[in-house]
Amino acid sequence: MSLIMELPGILEAGRKEYEEMKAGTYCRTEETGDCSTGWKNIIAGADNGPFMKNLIENEDMAGKIQMVYIDPPFFTKANHEAVIHVNRPGEEKGTLSAKHLAYDDHWSRGIGQYLSMLTSRLYLIRDLLADQGTVWVHLDWHAVHYVRLLMDEIFGADHFVNEIVWTYKSGGASKKHFARKHDTILVYSKSKKYYFQPLKEKSYNRGYKPYHFKGVEEFQDELGWYTMVNMKDVWQIDMVGRTSRERTGYATQKPEAILERILESCTREGDICADFFCGSGTLAAAAQRLNRRWICCDQGKLAVSTTYRRAEETDDVHGQGFCILTEDCSAGNLSAELKDGVITLRECDVQLDYSALEGKDLPELKSAAETDPLLLIDSWSVDWDFDGKVHRPDIINFRKKGKLDLTAQLPADKNIRCFSIAAYDMLGGRYQTVIKL
Repeated sequence: MSLIMELPGILEAGRKEYEEMKAGTYCRTEETGDCSTGWKNIIAGADNGPFMKNLIENEDMAGKIQMVYIDPPFFTKANHEAVIHVNRPGEEKGTLSAKHLAYDDHWSRGIGQYLSMLTSRLYLIRDLLADQGTVWVHLDWHAVHYVRLLMDEIFGADHFVNEIVWTYKSGGASKKHFARKHDTILVYSKSKKYYFQPLKEKSYNRGYKPYHFKGVEEFQDELGWYTMVNMKDVWQIDMVGRTSRERTGYATQKPEAILERILESCTREGDICADFFCGSGTLAAAAQRLNRRWICCDQGKLAVSTTYRRAEETDDVHGQGFCILTEDCSAGNLSAELKDGVITLRECDVQLDYSALEGKDLPELKSAAETDPLLLIDSWSVDWDFDGKVHRPDIINFRKKGKLDLTAQLPADKNIRCFSIAAYDMLGGRYQTVIKL
């Protein structure tokens, strides 16, 4: 049977999964930044289906989210990797690198299983969207045509808004077909009264020369003369370059410029937006910068820790706070020394699955990490007033340019009785210790 004939059954299977899905339960692991307003941006380490169900049933979020952007697996039938870099120990120069599985895009039961998974999530997204809201689904040639048919059924064909083509220079070359140099973003609305603010872009005159048309405002830059027109549905934006400040090493990372353009067109400051396949945390970084409230979710530990880092590093723009939710907040062993008012991180029992890593540097990296496990710590933080439940960092040290500050000064103006130290390793594993004075 052809897939087109199977689509009704796939749609029904996804709808049934959506109706029968149970809400998950989550522990609040960390909370950082200014959370005094009552709203806390969310990073959730969880299966996005039960998490969305929880938002609807237990958090009163149905109809509250203005924009949802998702960048789900593309049905590539491949593994997608992230790269970690660790400074060589001691006085040795250079870095050690290894590849790690970011996410698996294989589907044992084929494309039907993949589309059924997306269907149940799209139904949940529809429930979460505000009446003025829009959903943006980022895919490529593998499955976008099937997903559009499903979205016609779930959101209504008359609620189709746009098919955005993102074109780029990297990848896609072949001797058997034209180079595949674009992704597609499907845009649907919740209702006919969705919010949309057209953006403008430059449209260069022929020959870059002035037209001198009456009533037409023209401008000039280093290339020549142009007018400002409503932005078209083909976006030429470079991928995240190897030396870009945005680059995280996470597989299939998308540029912040795409998310900024989406957010500026369909949300206002203070609106809630969400990404339930958040990966490298691009939406969180862009939303934080543009003063939007946000919710991000992903099952991968590496995705959660990467989003945490990006959100924290952009937090000074608007001072928004966020919390981290997980299905299991268990943590590994960590130890520190307090001497003369200074805390020094000493040891960490890093639980790294080396069988999941690959690369020519792996033997050397493993040997170095066995000698000094702190080489694998990406960040650590201290909560001076730990309440016994939620870690609220007062100071966070991130590894920068391969180096990590292992010390923190004890505040002289606080009567500290109990504090907590938490750390993340390069693959997103979390470790915590509590010290009582």
